[in-house]
Amino acid sequence: MIQIAVASGKGGTGKTSILSSFASFANAVLADCDVDAPNLHLILRPEIKKEIPYEGMEVAEIDEEKCIKCGECEKACRFNAIKNLVIIKERCEGCGVCQLVCPVNAIEMRKRITGFVNVANSRFGGFAYGLLLAGEEASGKLVNQVRKKALEIAEGEEKNIILIDSPAGIGCPVIASIGNTNLVIVVTEPTTSAIHDMKRLIEMAKHFKVRTFVVINKYDINKEMVEEIEEFCLNEGIKIVGKIPFDKKFTEAMVNGKSVVEYDEKLAELMKRIWNEIENELR
Repeated sequence: MIQIAVASGKGGTGKTSILSSFASFANAVLADCDVDAPNLHLILRPEIKKEIPYEGMEVAEIDEEKCIKCGECEKACRFNAIKNLVIIKERCEGCGVCQLVCPVNAIEMRKRITGFVNVANSRFGGFAYGLLLAGEEASGKLVNQVRKKALEIAEGEEKNIILIDSPAGIGCPVIASIGNTNLVIVVTEPTTSAIHDMKRLIEMAKHFKVRTFVVINKYDINKEMVEEIEEFCLNEGIKIVGKIPFDKKFTEAMVNGKSVVEYDEKLAELMKRIWNEIENELR
């Protein structure tokens, strides 16, 4: 199974638009692992087949019959999640200290639903994506569940490619998105912040020994910074597989719930060439 993550050091570089374009050519299962703010489904408009609850954290629960109202749990809680011996679930971090200090074992830690994994059908085939509920944590674990479900879909549909829409940055959910993949496509743009964050992401991919390519989006807005990206990639031995010009049609396509491949023939040809470059490197 070939797993390809499309990632970016910063948000807004166009990775979701690019991944949705690749979907037209790849015959792949798609996975949106940006579980804090998924948006690939806005382009795909999928039919959800199953919504699977995700229990990512634990919350404390006090057994009132056992509780002797000593207040030790309230004193020990650093998150102010216990008030007048009542658990404030929104504040509970699931650390378990209250359970540890309770002298009569009146506190239990119970799993709680912190998000969902959606299994869906799209016009490009099987699709899995996660959604973490507002203010919840353990996003990396939810990413693992999305990838596991995408793998099951791929095996069921007899497809050998999974395209992963990674979150932006280099945090825990990004690590969970690109770990054990065959390839990372880093999408960047010729701006100072994008170049800085591209370098950090490439360094992380190198740490996990994942092969990396670069796509430069909006390459025509700053020639000098494009040259900086090219020089960096040359020194690092990283191939630039494509350059995409700034074009409002990417936004227009998204507004219409389409990939740019479905929206504009000229850009479709460009995205096809970039995908062919990636496919040739995988052989």
